[in-house]
Amino acid sequence: MAITLTDAAVKHVRGFLDKRGKGEGLRLGVKTSGCSGLAYVLEVFEQADDSDVIFEFDEIKVAIDPKSLVYLDGTELDYRKEGLNEGFKFNNPNEQASCGCGESFTV
Repeated sequence: MAITLTDAAVKHVRGFLDKRGKGEGLRLGVKTSGCSGLAYVLEVFEQADDSDVIFEFDEIKVAIDPKSLVYLDGTELDYRKEGLNEGFKFNNPNEQASCGCGESFTV
């Protein structure tokens, strides 16, 4: 099981963590939410949990709990700027459908 980060995502996370001055890396996960059933969770973590699966991209650590990894396996996390909008984009091959607003998905 694996996930990947694009160069743009690594660069953005590195800049954010440097500016913040603390944080070991990113925690990715999913939670029950929205009209499609699941939503992505993305936050900075200070210390990984013992059960976390850790991925590392150019010294950026990404922690995922085992239950979320089932839904995130094969996902590419990208960071995009499109016009006035910018943010992370989850390219998840397991995603079967998403709600109209794009806040939740189903597998």
